[in-house]
Amino acid sequence: MKTVKYLLAFFFVFLAVFMCGCSHSAKTSAEKTISKDLDLLKNLDSDTTMKYISYQELFPASENNAELSDDIKEVFSLFFRNFDYKILDISVDQNQKTASALIRLTTLDAETLAKDFISASLQNEILETASGEENTDKNSNSLEERYLLLHKLLKNNSYNTAERNTSVQLINHGSSSEPDWEITHSASLENDLVGGLISYLSDPDLVPPDKTLDIYLKTLQDMDVQQMANYLGLDSILNTSDSAKNAIASALMEQFHSCFNYKITDTSASGYSATVNAELTTFDSDSILSQYEEELNTYLDSADAVIDGSQKRYNKSHELLLDSIKNNEATITATATFHLTNDGASWKLEDAGTELGNAIFGTLTASPVPEDAAEDADSEEISDTDISGESTEDIPSDDDSSDNTSDNSEETE
Repeated sequence: MKTVKYLLAFFFVFLAVFMCGCSHSAKTSAEKTISKDLDLLKNLDSDTTMKYISYQELFPASENNAELSDDIKEVFSLFFRNFDYKILDISVDQNQKTASALIRLTTLDAETLAKDFISASLQNEILETASGEENTDKNSNSLEERYLLLHKLLKNNSYNTAERNTSVQLINHGSSSEPDWEITHSASLENDLVGGLISYLSDPDLVPPDKTLDIYLKTLQDMDVQQMANYLGLDSILNTSDSAKNAIASALMEQFHSCFNYKITDTSASGYSATVNAELTTFDSDSILSQYEEELNTYLDSADAVIDGSQKRYNKSHELLLDSIKNNEATITATATFHLTNDGASWKLEDAGTELGNAIFGTLTASPVPEDAAEDADSEEISDTDISGESTEDIPSDDDSSDNTSDNSEETE
């Protein structure tokens, strides 16, 4: 009887050791499978990269799904250059032939990269509008263009690393004694391997309203004269002839670049709408107009204004306005309120050109030069109303003078 008990005890001990050995073998095999694949990512193997992260899934909303050039593949090489991992734990279910591993991943700081990407995309969109290229075939929403921008950021910027834990699932296609493990692909694993970049890029609130307005204002500061004229609609703001328009627009841009500054003060958001207040420092348009009107009135009260005729008066009015702009040194700081909406992808400034133009140019958004003066100049006719809007009927003509002389002589008699 004792012999039977010893044999049963030995059997259970052997079975336990055997099962532990099988379990250890399965865990070791699963660990090797994980290490094999993730080591390839560390060594920048593009085929393995494509196995887990497809180009289209990184930017699922892209309009163009054409095959990318080989050069764009460097994006993943740059992204995974500091990639690392550590297997924290593995559990195996022999019956279900599955395994689960907890892994700590070290990746590039994808949140910062995503913020930079969204900011740069908006900046490009603004500059395209300012350059009149928004309707060209070169679409910034194309997959190629998005990867080119991502490549530029990874190439030119330095990013810190970040850690995150992920769960990796495996399935055994072999037997218990000879396991053949394969990592199960999933959207969650794909997102974790790129540090959450996919989820960050799809977050419509990643760049909040105040930061979005900051992008608009900074981009505006970097525009040249033509870009700013296009973006702010100066062609319609300044209702003048071409040569005068260009000179006045250039002078306004110089004024803007010499003194413009801003400070974003507060933000209020509700759902898909937001308002952002900012203190803008820019040239004092009221001071410019005050100086212009003073000079213009002095000129119109002079005999030269009568002698010059409508064309010269019209040209002189633009001369005086241009001088008032160039000589201005006064600035003003005022609070402007901007309205933004979220289109489900990111925040955007409503009617951006108009809102920014009104905030910057103030009372100069309406041309101080009357439109009827331009019509007089084009027709080369002198009307009964001069550029100031005052009637010229009271200005005596030669015939009027002779009539008055005759009347005076009769009264003397």
